[in-house]
Amino acid sequence: METGRQVGALVHRSGQVDYVIVGDSGKLMLPDIGRLRAAEGRFRGLRLIHTHVRGEALTRDDLVDLVRLRLDLVCAIQINARGEARSLHYAYNIPGEEGALPYREHGPTPIGQERVHVGELMSGLEAEFAKRTRGRAVRAPAGRALLVHVADKSERDVARRADESVRELRELARTAGVEVVDTIVQLRERVDPKTVLGKGKLDDVILRSMQLDSDVLIFDRELTPAQASAIAKESDLKVIDRTQLILDIFAQRAESKDGKVQVELAQLKYNMPRLVMKDDSLSRLTGGIGGRGPGETKLEIGRRRAKERVSHLEAQLKKFGRQREQRRHKRTREGVPTVAIVGYTNAGKSTLLNTLTGADVLAEDKLFATLDTRSRHLKVGWAGYGDREVVISDTVGFIRSLPKDLFAAFRATFEEASDADLLLVVVDATDDAKQEHIATTESLLEELGLQDIPRVLVFNKIELLAPIDRALLQRKNPDAVLLSATQRETTRPLVERIAKELAERWTESAKTPETMDLEGQVTPPSEEPAEDADVSASTLVELLRRAGRRVRPPRLVEEKAPRRV
Repeated sequence: METGRQVGALVHRSGQVDYVIVGDSGKLMLPDIGRLRAAEGRFRGLRLIHTHVRGEALTRDDLVDLVRLRLDLVCAIQINARGEARSLHYAYNIPGEEGALPYREHGPTPIGQERVHVGELMSGLEAEFAKRTRGRAVRAPAGRALLVHVADKSERDVARRADESVRELRELARTAGVEVVDTIVQLRERVDPKTVLGKGKLDDVILRSMQLDSDVLIFDRELTPAQASAIAKESDLKVIDRTQLILDIFAQRAESKDGKVQVELAQLKYNMPRLVMKDDSLSRLTGGIGGRGPGETKLEIGRRRAKERVSHLEAQLKKFGRQREQRRHKRTREGVPTVAIVGYTNAGKSTLLNTLTGADVLAEDKLFATLDTRSRHLKVGWAGYGDREVVISDTVGFIRSLPKDLFAAFRATFEEASDADLLLVVVDATDDAKQEHIATTESLLEELGLQDIPRVLVFNKIELLAPIDRALLQRKNPDAVLLSATQRETTRPLVERIAKELAERWTESAKTPETMDLEGQVTPPSEEPAEDADVSASTLVELLRRAGRRVRPPRLVEEKAPRRV
């Protein structure tokens, strides 16, 4: 070849040449033939036939294009220095077994000696792919995912942190109903600004996903809209990040109207910056003759409607917040102490609530099993006070790097904890990352403004610890309570601790309007019968208000003569 360049053609299954491509000496740049995959179980209907001027076999780029674009076949013709075609290599996609290569290579074969009926071959392969696709849909209706974690190699203890982060991501995927087929971890000097991984590693991920028949890439970080778009365009796979995965779990598990509104609001705020669809025609769908302004594109309409929906949902959340405030105010008036259970997700908070109160709140070995605040009553006894009723509330679990939109939407949920007299910080005693989980919980409590509320550290699942590990944990945390939320007898020390911590609160609640003077001091009851006291209306109103009662302003009533009987 005099030019020293590769020359190729994309040939339709019917024999028609759709594209002719001229590249450089090492590769071809294929045109955009539609980055979306062909239908499940179907190929593109195009084969790539091109020259290799260096005498090499099929390259990595050839095989990536074959798999990623679902081409029927890729064929490379070796050209010698005189421009003569000497031999060829070709490859096509195959269903294969899980973990095997997703393609089959042939060659080198001398020109003229290979006889392949491409149409029949493709029809047979498509039938096999369709059969496997149907079986996969039954096994994993939510998809088969490849997890991708990219870390800065300069970070301290990077290997352990990466392992813990991937383990948590795997649990999130399991909770979402996704089948995880493999995990890829890459340590880099710095994250690639376009594709996070870099071009070479992304090609490896694409091939691996095809090899394992994966249709989803889940990244263990928040992707920018540009990064998500670039990766999806290169891979032709569904690309979601950690934030999207958590939002999907919340959407699946929200039950109350309040919870559903919070999730929808978080999803809208997350997706609004990602409304970057192309509008090549720049057509205006509204406005024009008889209309004001230039009109709006589909994208502009989508953004406007999203903003209107956000405003509507925020108004609904304010309404729900007022209703919760009324319920809390009622409990405060009645002098009922409140306890909030907080902690990292899947630490056993709901199970503990059920065991303490006999409730039937959903408790699963999954992340974010609880999204709605649930309150139940518990009677506890303490010397000198008898049995007292306490309200215990379960809350949404914490997680590291909680998406900011989700945190903002669910902030109202933690209002129950903000009015609590005591916090129970529940920790999974068996988790190797329990100290990090405690730190995450403390950080989020501070962000919520709850750092000054008294708290009790509770280590759960101790039945899974060896006796020596249990003793060591108690020695390191002498003020903590160790228990098993599934074994009621182990929770007695916690109930006693709750009573002890709330004893001061109970003393304060004994100060009623009948026993307080205007300075808030307790007045001991008199031994002798009290004479009629002349208490002014304004004084009575002030006393009732201090007791937390809502009182209308006094009004003058005309004095009437007593009614005769």
